[in-house]
Order: sequence, then C-alpha cells, then structure tokens
Amino acid sequence: MARFLLPAGIEWLNPTKQITSIARSRSPIPGLRAPTTPCPFPPSAQRNLPFSPCKDCSFLRSRRPSLCKRRSEGVMAGGFRVLPLLILCSLFQGILGEEHQPNRPTERISGSAGDVLEDDPVGRLKVFVYELPSKYNKKILQKDPRCLNHMFAAEIYMHRFLLSSAVRTSNPEEADWFYTPVYTTCDLTPNGLPLPFKSPRMMRSAIELISTTWPYWNRTEGADHFFITPHDFGACFHYQEEKAIERGILHLLKRATLVQTFGQRNHVCLKDGSIVIPPYAPPQKMQAHLIPPDTPRSIFVYFRGLFYDVGNDPEGGYYARGARASVWENFKNNPLFDISTEHPTTYYEDMQRAVFCLCPLGWAPWSPRLVEAVVFGCIPVVIADDIVLPFADAIPWEEIGVFVAEEDVPKLDTILTSIPIEVILRKQRLLANPSMKQAMLFPQPAQSRDAFHQILNGLARKLPHEESVYLKSGQKILNWTAGPKGDLKPW
Repeated sequence: MARFLLPAGIEWLNPTKQITSIARSRSPIPGLRAPTTPCPFPPSAQRNLPFSPCKDCSFLRSRRPSLCKRRSEGVMAGGFRVLPLLILCSLFQGILGEEHQPNRPTERISGSAGDVLEDDPVGRLKVFVYELPSKYNKKILQKDPRCLNHMFAAEIYMHRFLLSSAVRTSNPEEADWFYTPVYTTCDLTPNGLPLPFKSPRMMRSAIELISTTWPYWNRTEGADHFFITPHDFGACFHYQEEKAIERGILHLLKRATLVQTFGQRNHVCLKDGSIVIPPYAPPQKMQAHLIPPDTPRSIFVYFRGLFYDVGNDPEGGYYARGARASVWENFKNNPLFDISTEHPTTYYEDMQRAVFCLCPLGWAPWSPRLVEAVVFGCIPVVIADDIVLPFADAIPWEEIGVFVAEEDVPKLDTILTSIPIEVILRKQRLLANPSMKQAMLFPQPAQSRDAFHQILNGLARKLPHEESVYLKSGQKILNWTAGPKGDLKPW
C-alpha cells in the first residue's frame, strides 16, 4: 500500500513502535529536540505549514497542548527518525495547504448518486397519516419529553414533519403510502435508555386498530404501509442481538416497509425493501458548536465512548463483538490515537479538529457518531462488518469513509497511515458538500434534501406498487397469532 509521501531524507517510523522514553506514557506526543541535521522539509513545504516543523510545535500546542507536552528525554533515538508529530506534519502539509485556500472547494457527488441525493419528492408520492388516539404518540411524549433528544427520536420528528408536509393527503383513496405514527422507543429508563419490551404489543395494538377502523390495511396486509422503527435492531424490538435474532421482526410487519436505523446484510432484523436512515442527532446543538472551517485538523484519530460494557457484558467479548476492546488494547498508548471513555464538553469541537473519527459498532452496528462525523467533516472509520449505511443508494459511503473489518482492528494504525493524502483530501471535499451533511439531519423546521426528504425519496422510488401487493378477496397471508406469547397480550 502507498504511504503518506514524506519529504526526502525522512525515514518512516511505524507509529506502533514505542520509543523507550515514551513507552507506557499516556501523553499523546512528547516534545521534539531540535534535529542536528538540516531540516528535511523544503522551504516550499514549510510555507504551507502554519508552524515550523523543524524548530518547535508552537502551532499544535496552541490548538491542543497535550500534543506538544515537552519531555526532557523525548529524543529521537537511532539517528534522525520521525516521531508521529512529523507524520502529522506531512499530512498537514497537504491538508492545510488546501484548507487555507479562500473559498475552499467542495466536490459534488458524481453520477446517479448525486442526482438521487438532490431529488425533490414533492409531486412524486402522497402519504395518508392515520389519526391514532394520543396514547400511541403524543401522551407518551408528554410523559417523558426526553424522547425528543435521544438517538431514536426520528419516529417523533417524522410524524411532525408529515403532518405539515406537501406530500400529505387527507384523502386515503389517492394515497400511495399509509403511515401509522407509533412512538415505540419513548418508554425510557431513569438513565434515558429505551425499554423495547412493550413495543411489540403497542405496535400490534395500533395495527389492530387501523385494520378494523379503515379498509386500507386489509387490501394489502400492510404492503403499502410504512413504519418508523428506529430501535437498535429495528422491528425485532430488543437491544441484545442474540435475543433480537431469536425474536425476529414482528410478524404483522412482514409485508410493510420498515424505515429503521439498523442495517446489516444477511440479518433477520433487516428485511428486503427496508429503508435505512441515520439516527437522530440534534442539529441545533451541533450548529452551536461549529468552529471556523479553516481550523486545522491536529488530531489524527479520535474516539470517545465505551470500550467495555461491564454492566451488560461483565465477562467481555460480547459487547461490540470485542472490536472496541481491541481498539483500546492496541492503541491506548499510540500517540496517533486520541481515544478515551471520557466525554468532554469539547467533544463536537474535537471532532472538527480530527482527520479520522472511529465509528465502531456497539450493541448495534450503528451509532450517532456516523452522523456527527459527516456533519463535522471528520472521515468516518466504520468498524462494523456487513453494515448497511443510511441512504446507501444516495450517499457514496465508500468514497467518503474508510471501512475496516472487525478482525483487522489491530492493524488500524497501518491502514489509516497508508491512505494517500490525495485520497484523504478528496474524502474531505466530498464531506464538505452541504447536501451530504443535510441528508444526515432531521432539522426543525425541515429543509430541502434533509433526512425527511431522503426518506420520502426512498418511498417514491418504490412506486408504483406491484399488482402482487394487493390481495384477492378473502386472501390472508399474515398469521395474527404468530410470535412470542408475550406479544399477544393486550396493550
């Protein structure tokens, strides 16, 4: 693989190899003693850097003091070799040279993906919104307003959006799609975590109601209906994968189109035709933490979050299939990796100063980090085998992200430092495209090309419905008594 092109005369230092003086040190990068050999950075390269790579690291110290903490013994051993700071210098030589250009260009997504991303769904479909008793939605939210801010809140905001959307119709006879507003993730623990255990009964109750009150469900047994199911494993309604697989998708939803955050190929909790969407991340909160766009990215790899879930996985190895634990064990002392369980108040600002942001699986393959990385222009490093990412027919994930197999986590440093600078720059230009960021957000009020509109685009592309979705008189496909006995209890 091609590595970063270092200036002539600099020898590559494997960032995993620890210099004796910094072994077992948690300080990301020690200071550098001025080299006795001539500076290997040519004058033209030094002019592109906002600091002197051969004299000091005052620039980096001003941005992130821990990177430049001086150590009296932090010498370069074995002749003039390169510590990770100079690796970063080489990277910044290319990145900063472009970032400091006035009117820094973005890059439009090429081909059909760009056209799909910018589609306008208005005029291409009509949606009928069932009016359900408030116990299925509004009263649940009134009981616990925290639901408005958690990562599953798309089900609430999609309901609000559709009520005032131009695609809504009050005439069900002309509707292409039918929407049932049920807030299945709004039963929260004191810690703010959703309890999915009542969700199947709640969903079943809502379907029983619409099937006995209106004739439209029975025409197709839900094949022209869509439901928002943003839980960890979608309509399997459990946060632990083994139990979610055991449960499977709620049987009454087998023919419906599911709009869900969970996406993994060849998984029982993702059925054909589902629309995978981003989790909710608060747009206003992220907007409030934006920093100047020309701020240099002085962090190479960034991650904040759990590596172990002792409470739910006391023996380890099950949570995140061991991938997060592997990140910590392999890179906790690597100076290129800024990783921790601590969640600082500068979390959003730090992501905007990072080149790569790790997006590993947790209990589920997805998390809001993916949204945050895209919005803040930090290249997402996706560690989740077989993941299906949001709006994959519209967003060129392979072009903007880096995908690392779970078994390859121990080689993560080599993988990332082997990416050519020109590839990194192109990914950053694509991430800077406003359409890319907009597609990941559920803003209030809605805006063109946002996640709401991408969902509608996905529904519009499924039209017209095939004749086979409409049942013959007296025909029944769904088994209303299928599933765990607990799901059959009244809600």
